[in-house]
Amino acid sequence: MLAWFDDKSHWELLWIGVGFFGQALFSMRFLLQWIASERARKSIVPELFWYFSLAGGVTLFAYAVHREDPVFTAGQGLGLVIYLRNIWLIRREKRERAAAADPPVSR
Repeated sequence: MLAWFDDKSHWELLWIGVGFFGQALFSMRFLLQWIASERARKSIVPELFWYFSLAGGVTLFAYAVHREDPVFTAGQGLGLVIYLRNIWLIRREKRERAAAADPPVSR
């Protein structure tokens, strides 16, 4: 197993590290979702799930592009659209709730 690393350049080892880091970020979202659901005693998706999805997805997308893997690149690219859309919807809902809770003062 260690012999596999012998013919890799420092640059390639760095990219392998980026790939593992992205995978770790991506995996954290499942741990967060599991903990949040256990605490609530029901299935929920916390807001941080989407931020970890985005961070891991961006990192894995960069890794997939570097590896020139079209399947992996397309899969991560589509995921990024979904994560960004969910974050946008969450932020919009927060703005709407804030506006409803704090109506403008009439003069």
